[in-house]
Amino acid sequence: MKLKRRHKEGAEVSTESLNDIMFFLLLFFLIISTLANPSVIKLTLPNSKAAEQVQKQQITVQVSADHEYAINETIIPFTDLEAALKIKIADTDNPTIVLRFDNSLSVQDLADVMQIGYSLGAKMVLATKATTK
Repeated sequence: MKLKRRHKEGAEVSTESLNDIMFFLLLFFLIISTLANPSVIKLTLPNSKAAEQVQKQQITVQVSADHEYAINETIIPFTDLEAALKIKIADTDNPTIVLRFDNSLSVQDLADVMQIGYSLGAKMVLATKATTK
């Protein structure tokens, strides 16, 4: 009696072209990510090491830790902030708004005020304290 062994063929996955596919996917996503334009707000930060004075007429917006908004020392509610800034900006040709925020506020609070200034076409500058050594 002849007994024949049956040779079972194992399942194989060819991975030779997998490297090429992964390379093309990586290249595709790199190109697409450079074309994507995220929504950003432009912000000019002053130098903290030396005090700089802005020679233009500037409007100061202060926000305290209690979410009290003030334009040039005049306290107003947040709902009237855009209208009040529009009135102040109408008097100047190149409006510059200096933002003074309490350090305990969130970035979202800053972004809300910056979005208002951006929609009015004003240059926004975030004020910082000078570092002492």
